[in-house]
Amino acid sequence: MTEFQSITTILLGLVSFIIFLIYVKFLWRKSKMPPGPFPLPILGNFLQLCSDGLLPGLIKISKMYGPICTVYIGSRPTVVVTGYQAIKEVFTDSGDTFLNRGSVPFSECLFKFQGLSFTNGDTWRQLRQFSVQTLKGFGMGKKSLEDPILEEAHHIVEHFRSLNEEPFEPSTTLICASSNILANILMGTRYDYNNKKWMEILQKSSDAFQILSSIWGQLYDFFPTIMSFLPGPHRNIFTLLEPLQDEMMKSIRLHQDTLDPACPRDYIDCFLIRMRQEENNAGVKTPFTVSNLQASVFDMFLGGTESTAGTVHFGYLILMKHPELQDKLYKEIDQVIGQTREPRAEDRRRMPYMNALVHEIQRYSDIFPMGFPRATDRDITFHGYYIPKGTNVLPMLTTALRDPTHFETPGEFNIKHFLDENGKFLKNKAFLPFAAGKRACIAESLVRIQLFLFFTVILQKFTLKSVVDPKDLDISPTESATENIPPAHKIIFVSRRLEGGA
Repeated sequence: MTEFQSITTILLGLVSFIIFLIYVKFLWRKSKMPPGPFPLPILGNFLQLCSDGLLPGLIKISKMYGPICTVYIGSRPTVVVTGYQAIKEVFTDSGDTFLNRGSVPFSECLFKFQGLSFTNGDTWRQLRQFSVQTLKGFGMGKKSLEDPILEEAHHIVEHFRSLNEEPFEPSTTLICASSNILANILMGTRYDYNNKKWMEILQKSSDAFQILSSIWGQLYDFFPTIMSFLPGPHRNIFTLLEPLQDEMMKSIRLHQDTLDPACPRDYIDCFLIRMRQEENNAGVKTPFTVSNLQASVFDMFLGGTESTAGTVHFGYLILMKHPELQDKLYKEIDQVIGQTREPRAEDRRRMPYMNALVHEIQRYSDIFPMGFPRATDRDITFHGYYIPKGTNVLPMLTTALRDPTHFETPGEFNIKHFLDENGKFLKNKAFLPFAAGKRACIAESLVRIQLFLFFTVILQKFTLKSVVDPKDLDISPTESATENIPPAHKIIFVSRRLEGGA
């Protein structure tokens, strides 16, 4: 054997030994983590998941391995948590153990670890505390916020009336209406439904979510490094969102030029004022920067708009699919508020059927079924399993919203899930569309009021009719992964006649 052959043999043996040690370490760590299917190198559990689709695949695996199992998203181990009880432990019963935001390749590329939702530690705490206090100051969760919501609802009514009962696909209009509530609080502005440039920006953002929830978005989540070099629709996600980012940045610059520290107009103004105050603390690292402002506004605007508009859209489809629901709602609306008085949030207490409808629409539409991953802040033991620091933990919100131990018919639309035997509204602790705990949706109170008022005002003024027989109307999501995307069906908005009218 030559000297070269000897060196080659030694090097191969050394490399093989190192690979063997790495593999043994991997097996040791995997044996202590929650159970799950064995992953392939690089691919992880992609083959098991892609055959069924990401969302049903994760649910299928959890049924095989239990409510706490491990799935490899590419090379990343992810602890998947299913069922209300286990999810509750992650959100509220484990302190700050699962408080960190987990790794999300799409969000990391888009937000670059900036902003309210995708930071951790003291940066996140300061941004969260500031945002909660500021939003409350502008009416979040208060009666004063009803007026701008009702104003927007009236704009929707006038827009639907202008259609003269012609079939109409409302998705972009609903996105604009939802965006205006947040635009008012965050940026102090409102966009008209006839603003073509703005409607194009919103449509592009919606298209980005469509791709993100498709197989292309899932491939990017599994293999971000590889997919960033490969052609495909996934490359358009960030391009489609650029116009909205630019609009947010344009608004921030305008606020900088017109800022009056004595009279803050909206969230951006308050953030800029705080930035000026922090400038006086020389040498102290602060999260109050333009990049964090832009990311926070973009994050709240994008997530809040998409989730609320999608829920309202699914609600319209459900009401067309089940027209008998509308008859019961008309009766309650006419008895409690009539056909001319504006509804108010306080009316929810006297409108159990409408309140139950809104909750069941949220539960059934399940807009963000997988929620957003958390991460462990240290090595922990959870349910007897070892979970290393920094491991992604994915609480599957859909499995709480469809937990058969809390909902009688979890896979069906059933308004009785939120009504007791006397027809009164019934709370359900497994109702977690906003997540829970310290990282729960910051705009939960806003969304609750907005959904109630939007549905009540529209049903006070219109009957929603399908262009096809309701029995033939398919309201299944067109995509179901990161987001459940409602199908694009046309709706006829038929004006209701006033009582005593001709």
